[in-house]
Amino acid sequence: MTSLPKRDPAKDHLLSPGNAALVIIDYQPPQIYTVRSMNTGRMLNNMVALARLARVFNVPTVLSTVNVQSGVNPDTVPQLRNELPDIPSYDRTQINAWEDREFLDAVKATGRRKLIMCALWTEACLLFPSLDALNEGYQVFPVVDALGGTTIESHQNALERINNAGAQPTTWNSVACELQRDWARTETVEGFLQTVIDQNEDWGWYEELRGRGKRLQTPVPV
Repeated sequence: MTSLPKRDPAKDHLLSPGNAALVIIDYQPPQIYTVRSMNTGRMLNNMVALARLARVFNVPTVLSTVNVQSGVNPDTVPQLRNELPDIPSYDRTQINAWEDREFLDAVKATGRRKLIMCALWTEACLLFPSLDALNEGYQVFPVVDALGGTTIESHQNALERINNAGAQPTTWNSVACELQRDWARTETVEGFLQTVIDQNEDWGWYEELRGRGKRLQTPVPV
């Protein structure tokens, strides 16, 4: 039971804390209220889990909103913004965040070429910057259960277009496991597990055992 050495993040084809950045675009009330492609409560919970995971694994995060400074829209919803107290928010007027100078500079400043992308709506605020990022040689990982479109058809069509352009769709819990990768990396196990427990009630068995002072030798998700 010997773990191989950690891969060089620059050469690792999988997501790792050393090669990925989290990009969060437009989780604001006007956008959330119009999502019809999935349950918005679950979607937002998944997005909160991703924000917490980014903190656990020190993954750089870029946050953007649209039309807050102009007074048209309110800011990022508190449930998510409260998870990112030290992260600046780049407000813009463009539907396509990739066409905003400050946002684009922030993404490039992370130095990461793998972008974990989350945005509302799928058919606009995710689609356009994803296509631009792919066109510039970035790898894009849309987190499909943290996204939402105004209809199921628009959501699915946008994802199909992004995937056909070369994106690699994923889910929030797949991102979690991909970042952790090895239970022997004990420095992040507690934060990883607590995030998953908070998000997924099916993990209550682990919390219950831990509360009784017991330890699991191999806590594997099932």
